Amino acid sequence: MRNIKLVIEYDGTKYCGWQSQKNGISIEDTLKSAIKSIINEDIKLIGSSRTDAGVHAKGQVANFYCESNIPTERLPFAINSKLPHDIVVLKAEDMPLDFHARYSSLGKRYSYTIFQRKIPPALMRSYVAFCPYELNYDLMRMAGEYFLGTKDFSAFKSSGSSVKTSVRTIRYLEFEKYDNIIRFEIEADGFLYNMVRIIAGTLIDVGIGKIEPEDIESIIESKNRKRAGRTAPASGLCLEKVYYKNDDKA
Repeated sequence: MRNIKLVIEYDGTKYCGWQSQKNGISIEDTLKSAIKSIINEDIKLIGSSRTDAGVHAKGQVANFYCESNIPTERLPFAINSKLPHDIVVLKAEDMPLDFHARYSSLGKRYSYTIFQRKIPPALMRSYVAFCPYELNYDLMRMAGEYFLGTKDFSAFKSSGSSVKTSVRTIRYLEFEKYDNIIRFEIEADGFLYNMVRIIAGTLIDVGIGKIEPEDIESIIESKNRKRAGRTAPASGLCLEKVYYKNDDKA
């Protein structure tokens, strides 16, 4: 028995998300079908993050158990030959049998990209969140400081989550600005349902002057979802990396 870890890149625009669903085509089902066609085994594919419809990934991680003797270094090329062009396996690795893509994770890093201009973009529309207002970049950076650390992020969680605790530790939150783009990367030991998109929506509200940077502290303390900003569009969100033990950074 082998436990294979995959690192996957995908454009989530055409999919109903990572997780298998009855009413749409998922990343999980598409990838499972490709793997089965190569190793001729039914597998259970375990993903590190259940990204929503329209969310992208540069570093999604999944694992599966199999009996196949195909060399690990050949698996990405073989699987990719059966995948559509918007899903790519970047790497395959043999792991200990107790490795679990989700539960072995020590943290994740996401990016969120905002395009600010009066006229919406034509070329980048699937990879950014469009904002027709000019955002105050400095105020957004100031607000970002209040998210750092270990806190109860109940105010930044969508309903429908069944997690035992809403306490998470945000280890990193950095911004960059170029041309019409404002982009931030955020890293934590874990994220709640829609947490990054709600943080992004709240930061946009700061950028347009609807929320003051110092209000973030009281919003977090309130644990009240209604106090935070809207859930920003899925198109701006990308899973950059999932961290595990012995990674270069975790």
